[in-house]
Amino acid sequence: MSTHGKRATVRRRLRAAATVATATALAAVPLTTLATSASAAPTHVDNPYSGAVQYVNPTWSASVTAAAGRQSADPTLAAKMRTVATQPTAVWMDRISAITGNADGNGLKFHLDNAVAQQKAAGKPLVFNLVIYDLPGRDCFALASNGELPATDAGLARYKTEYIDPIADLLDNPEYENIRIAATIEPDSLPNLVTNISEQACQQAAPYYRQGVKYALDKLHAIPNVYNYIDIGHSGWLGWDSNAGPSATLFAEVAKTTTAGFASIDGFVSDVANTTPLEEPLLTDSSLTINNNPIRSSKFYEWNFDFDEVDYTAHMHKLLVAAGFPSTIGMLIDTSRNGWGGPNRPTAITASTDVNTYVDANRVDRRAHRGAWCNPLGAGIGRFPEATPSGYAASHLDAFVWIKPPGESDGASSEIPNDQGKRFDRMCDPTFVSPKLNNQLTGATPNAPLAGQWFEEQFVTLVKNAYPVIGQTDPGNDTQAPTVPTGLTAGTTTSTSVPLSWTASTDNVGVTGYDVYRGTTLVGTSTTTSYTVTGLTPATAYSFTVRAKDAAGNVSSASTAVSATTQSGTVTDTQAPSVPAGLTAGTTTTTSVPLSWTASTDNVGVAGYEILRGSTVVGTSTTTSFTVTGLTAGTTYSFSVRAKDAAGNTSAASTAVSATTKTDTVVDTQAPTAPTGLAAGTATSTTIPLSWSASTDNVGVTGYDVYSGSTLLGSTTTTSYTATGLTAGTTYSFTVKAKDAAGNVSTSSSALSASTLPSNPTGGCTVKYTASSWNNGFTASVRVTNNSTSALNGWSLGFSFANGQKVTQGWSADWSQSGSAVTAKNAAWNTTLGANSSVEIGFNGSHSGTNNAPTAFTLNGVACTVA
Repeated sequence: MSTHGKRATVRRRLRAAATVATATALAAVPLTTLATSASAAPTHVDNPYSGAVQYVNPTWSASVTAAAGRQSADPTLAAKMRTVATQPTAVWMDRISAITGNADGNGLKFHLDNAVAQQKAAGKPLVFNLVIYDLPGRDCFALASNGELPATDAGLARYKTEYIDPIADLLDNPEYENIRIAATIEPDSLPNLVTNISEQACQQAAPYYRQGVKYALDKLHAIPNVYNYIDIGHSGWLGWDSNAGPSATLFAEVAKTTTAGFASIDGFVSDVANTTPLEEPLLTDSSLTINNNPIRSSKFYEWNFDFDEVDYTAHMHKLLVAAGFPSTIGMLIDTSRNGWGGPNRPTAITASTDVNTYVDANRVDRRAHRGAWCNPLGAGIGRFPEATPSGYAASHLDAFVWIKPPGESDGASSEIPNDQGKRFDRMCDPTFVSPKLNNQLTGATPNAPLAGQWFEEQFVTLVKNAYPVIGQTDPGNDTQAPTVPTGLTAGTTTSTSVPLSWTASTDNVGVTGYDVYRGTTLVGTSTTTSYTVTGLTPATAYSFTVRAKDAAGNVSSASTAVSATTQSGTVTDTQAPSVPAGLTAGTTTTTSVPLSWTASTDNVGVAGYEILRGSTVVGTSTTTSFTVTGLTAGTTYSFSVRAKDAAGNTSAASTAVSATTKTDTVVDTQAPTAPTGLAAGTATSTTIPLSWSASTDNVGVTGYDVYSGSTLLGSTTTTSYTATGLTAGTTYSFTVKAKDAAGNVSTSSSALSASTLPSNPTGGCTVKYTASSWNNGFTASVRVTNNSTSALNGWSLGFSFANGQKVTQGWSADWSQSGSAVTAKNAAWNTTLGANSSVEIGFNGSHSGTNNAPTAFTLNGVACTVA
């Protein structure tokens, strides 16, 4: 749970409370059966989920209920969907317009008003799960969830004033002070700065991610009833020590920049919008070896110790505390789509001597690769939202939550034009063989809409593959206990421990764990069908039983007891581990050499490894890798490794491996050549696309800087860039400079002049046309009126003659004619056509006897009313 010291329980509020909406809303689903009365003041509690219900989004619930109504051919599936419809999910603020409401859904106030009604109906505290998700340069590594704000100073300014400030202002309204608002802060943002910082887009976004998250934490922490949870990715992303450690450091660095420091963060949330399983029940020990190969070395786990989110949250909690966060910091897991049930879920161990075959047969995660994140086929709904779930003490869980509403798409499976900044990511294309997935198909569900939109085909799959299997009634009304565990047996004892195993129980909804008893004393819990009782006395007989339990708190009767006797005294271990094999050196630097090797084995257990340079021990490791540092450039070294166990027995040294550090890096002072061939594409009223020929460099060009005059507009790693945020009807001068990794910058390209199109009259326009004819000539007067509330910076009038008339001379505009089509563009002195203002223009023309007036006019492409 997350104790950071109490904030003031009542704060001064400077505005009058707005009227609370009284519209009928869905009742929230209770997470516990604790407190029965609503909190009377905005007290900042340790765990906001404890003793509370959560907000049920009526809009999402209506979509689920409607989907159930379309399952008339499968009433069982329809009943499961109706159960899902009662569950609480988060409300996502994924762009500025979502605050007030847009075509995709109701605004934040609508949901807060409904939350007030649900909280009053429940008669106890209510948690409102809110997702803050609109950082400048959002999700710099996944195109499907890119956002509307650019990673620029202007984008950050809009994020603060147009996004965070209005949200904070609304949340701070006194009428919402009794709602516990749990804010998930910017999913996928900070983790990208650890693993994807080599990407140009992430490099550009990095300072705005840090500043944006800091600003959001400061603004929201100042509101007593808001609880900030930072997204930490998932085990298949940050689980490796090389990712997890730097991530914890980064989170601490950001926390320290905030006004309240570590107290500004109430907890962390994992697996947001992902499908990494809560647990891998058949792969509980990532250090298990098959044929002397640890199962974590398999292609699927790629040497990652963290197989599931229970492992990962426990791992991250330790690292976060070590980085400075309090030991009471709370953790959340998004279980909305990580169930992995259905017919393909393994239920018993399948033996194999091949580590990859063993892992693939026994893992419940059925993806081809853990990096397959977009609408994965086979995923299912996971554990229902639950406060302080038991059995996961090391993970310090505040709750299971549904941050990603089941049935909402991760991204479109093909290109779909939109105004939300969301782009087509090939990871969402089921036909794409991805290099990121070791050249395997993505496994994405086909026919997916844009990210965040309702995707019923995937929702049907999620419900069918749910684990635990969804009951046909409200899980809160489950009163049926699991069956009694059978087959309880004791394995080989030691002087202080007894290993136990048993056959799994069954349940009408799902077994969530087992309680292990020594006589009548509870000695531990397990989510698997095995447990080792420790801390026992040598040469002593004990009796053990096991009880199964489910999510509703129902507990089975005790199993048949099994007796076991611990060994007498401690047996002295004199056997050394086997010699490490397969020692190899990776890519060296001028001062370091990375080493890796195959794990040793031992009759009791390998405790670690000593790394030797020649005969000198230069380090120790508890894993099968180590990087030797502090070396001299351009020097050859010999390394070996020996294993040791807890008793102090040490193996012989491995076969030595030689490696040479790189020589000192030569300083690169040569700039790239200047870009050539700068050209402009088709402009709009606010954008001009640019392209150019690539520069060359003695080492390599790393990117280009694009300028408007002397102002840097942005950078790109390609030979194209679109200048945005420009003024309509304006001419700009552009240049481009190339740069390399050493910071050398070329001279500017030749300047290019290009103009934006004029803006459109959003309020319409009116044209009055009059003409006086004589013989074969005539004079025409035209009054053009801009009916908009904003001025036009540049204008162009268009019309056509019906009788072959010709313009011979014009005034007050730049006149041109092609066939029957006539165009009059603004002159230099009347470029601006003000709001609700008119301009008078005219011309002399010729005709052949018939001179009918034009019947239709356009202003900047918009049809005008003819007066």
